[in-house]
Amino acid sequence: MDIDLGLLGAHLREHEVSPESAVEVERAGYGTLWLDASPPADLAFAEKLLDATTRMVVGTSVVNVWTADAETVAASYHRIVARHPGRFILGVGIGHREVHAEWASPYDTLASYVHRLTLAGVPAERVVLAALGPRMLRLARERTAGAIPGMVTPEHTRRARELLGADRLLLPGHFALPEPDAERARAVARAAPPGQALQVTNYANNLRRLGFTDEDLSGTGSDRVIDALLAYGDPPGLARGLIAHLDAGADQVGVYPLGDDPVATLRAVADAVLAIRPG
Repeated sequence: MDIDLGLLGAHLREHEVSPESAVEVERAGYGTLWLDASPPADLAFAEKLLDATTRMVVGTSVVNVWTADAETVAASYHRIVARHPGRFILGVGIGHREVHAEWASPYDTLASYVHRLTLAGVPAERVVLAALGPRMLRLARERTAGAIPGMVTPEHTRRARELLGADRLLLPGHFALPEPDAERARAVARAAPPGQALQVTNYANNLRRLGFTDEDLSGTGSDRVIDALLAYGDPPGLARGLIAHLDAGADQVGVYPLGDDPVATLRAVADAVLAIRPG
């Protein structure tokens, strides 16, 4: 891929970011801003973020196959890259069975959606999949530029790199909070994702594959699983929790910021990580 995504990605939902704060994220040193949740097929907000910034890539994490028509997404993709060449990447995902009543045949549905994007002229090297399990990771390897998994650990990153091979992108996301007190950090994590997402089927199944037990996943999670999904501590400790993904084979580690001020969290994370691993 000829897009420079950078070592750090910032994951933000539409209500957490504005064109003005996107400029702050770019200045902090992030190579990519990932627009989270399920952005509409017109991708208008992603375009606004690109208009406001100068070099940072914007991506979707992720376009939801159940809510965004593939042909409309493809038309939006072409509109955006014509205006901002080399600065947009399309993340696509299957969503969650708990949310979508029409959920069925997730692998076939996602494969068909990718095929429709291809027919509409979206290059495979500009698409990444929200792939967790081995079958979806193989689909990402065979049909797209790579994978953008969330709610994962460095061990998942290591396994995913083995499945994807060396020539595909691997862009895991990890929760982060600049909080040195372990109990306070865990309490924040339990009140939001990751703690509130442990019962989501595809996340839970993936964590079980990584060796976590039903006891770990019950309620809002054991200390063991929360510590595996959340980077926290003093700046060096916070940085080590994220750099572990890079050491395990990630091309970029995406940051899911926790706390009352997501952009402030992102700035603190970038300062900590880039002090150790300059981008």
